[in-house]
Amino acid sequence: MNRSHLRARLRQRLTRLARALTRPRQPVSPPDELVRIETDPAYRALFFAQLDAALDERHAAAHTAVVEEIEAAAERLRALIRSPADHERAA
Repeated sequence: MNRSHLRARLRQRLTRLARALTRPRQPVSPPDELVRIETDPAYRALFFAQLDAALDERHAAAHTAVVEEIEAAAERLRALIRSPADHERAA
């Protein structure tokens, strides 16, 4: 086989693999999910690890947003302090 044929086959296989990995999973009803969490220790560990990761991401995003708001407020205060003449005109 030549290289172009190998590349085409590899591309085809990778495309199939990508489709298989991104295919939506069958939805699981909440009661079934709870039963599985309660009865399967490995699944429970995976579930709680994913839950912890999601909570950490949400906390980090909220923290970042608060820091950005504080920095923006500090910059506005610095701008007021730097230009007292502009502040007097505005008053």
